[in-house]
Amino acid sequence: MKGLILSGGKGTRLRPFTYTGTKQLVPVANKPVLFYAIEDLVEAGISNIGIIISPETGEQVKAAVGDGARFGARVDYILQDAPKGIAHGVKIARDYVGADKFILFLGDNFIRDGIVPQVNAFRDGAMNAQIILYKLDDPSSMGVAILDGDGRVTRLVEKPKQFVSPYGVIGIYMFDHNVFEAVNAIKPSARGELEITDTIQYLIDQKLNVRAHLLTGGWIDTGKMADILEANRLVLDVLVAKNEGQVDSASVIEGRVTLQPGAVVVNSTIRGPAIIGERTRIENAYVGPYTSIYHDCQLRNCEIENSVVLEQSAIVDAPARIADSLIGRHTEIARAGGRTKTLKMMIGDYSKVGI
Repeated sequence: MKGLILSGGKGTRLRPFTYTGTKQLVPVANKPVLFYAIEDLVEAGISNIGIIISPETGEQVKAAVGDGARFGARVDYILQDAPKGIAHGVKIARDYVGADKFILFLGDNFIRDGIVPQVNAFRDGAMNAQIILYKLDDPSSMGVAILDGDGRVTRLVEKPKQFVSPYGVIGIYMFDHNVFEAVNAIKPSARGELEITDTIQYLIDQKLNVRAHLLTGGWIDTGKMADILEANRLVLDVLVAKNEGQVDSASVIEGRVTLQPGAVVVNSTIRGPAIIGERTRIENAYVGPYTSIYHDCQLRNCEIENSVVLEQSAIVDAPARIADSLIGRHTEIARAGGRTKTLKMMIGDYSKVGI
């Protein structure tokens, strides 16, 4: 069995971060979201993984993931020349997949508890396809599955205007070779893409065995800032405390806190769950619960909580506590000079600032 991860797309909901980087490399608890997907596949016994990349961000993904050896996998890359839909990603991967069953994993989906039971059920069963469902009060913003009494999927409805089922279809799918007939048979949707819901519906209409697995653990589609922060909380909730950094005698470490190699804490309080990245320096600062500070950052004379700070950023002399924030790479936040209370900033397109 092989794995297939989609790591293209424009990531418009995470702008301005995705103007300069791919959304799948935004870190959750100091690890890119994409890495969780790779680790989930390897944990489920899948070591041959193809990653579908785009021309715009493909080199970033290659640089971050490499050949897959660090994950115990072999990774190959498949170029998708334009965002033509999830099913198009499946279509162009036919030569890579061959006759094997495979797992299709959208690289911005995060599952805290992995996918071992679902993969084992698909590997050992007689299913032609298996989709993963998540029960929601209102799944109208996504594809929705309707099941019969035996757990077989009878119909999929994309973004239904009226309630038809509580079961949203999340971005992890399992297929055998019949899916390639489906992706070649369907037509582009109104938005010009080959839709995965149309693909699965084709399999259902052909009377193939399409089953569903209801997910009960934590799942998040990390497409928006609030989703990144929630995924960050889910991981930090099960964080194992570890100190590989340096903490001086004037500092206080409370709760489950991980200090990665080279992290330095001086005259500061860190209240877990929290993680401080490699070579990051925290000085005269307060870092509150559910905060992840990535590598090579500097925090001095500031307070922050329930936030994610990306690499090589600095927060110095911040005049107020920062909370519920996602702070990008190479960012500087500091008190403006002068006697008056002045806000001085350079903000990119599609940014949000709360004052």
